[in-house]
Amino acid sequence: MAAKKTAKKGAAKKAPAKKAPAKKSAAKKSPAKKAAKKTAKKAAKRTPNAAFMKAMTPSPALSAVVGTAPLPRTEVTKKLWGYIKKKGLQDAKNRRMINADDALKPVFGGKAQVSMFEMTKLVNKHLK
Repeated sequence: MAAKKTAKKGAAKKAPAKKAPAKKSAAKKSPAKKAAKKTAKKAAKRTPNAAFMKAMTPSPALSAVVGTAPLPRTEVTKKLWGYIKKKGLQDAKNRRMINADDALKPVFGGKAQVSMFEMTKLVNKHLK
């Protein structure tokens, strides 16, 4: 009798309904449309801000680290980070903090340790 009950239960259960395939929201694009979209993206590429690209002269304290030649701010930042990485001046526990060595202390206003966000503010004071 138990077999009959399970058979009835099995028959009473409905098979799971098959889902209809999801409709694609957009029709296939032609190769010409794809190419036009790519060129539009290339045309919309950001241009660098002229203020960042203007060559600025570093102060004597900063020139000990990045050199004496006039450089844009972006290059000054790159050279400064290169110096910090090369000398291992980034704090081991808190990577946001930069430990100053003898060359960086005058740039950092005499502080032994500054945050990387404060560093950019202090470096901008040394650019003319």
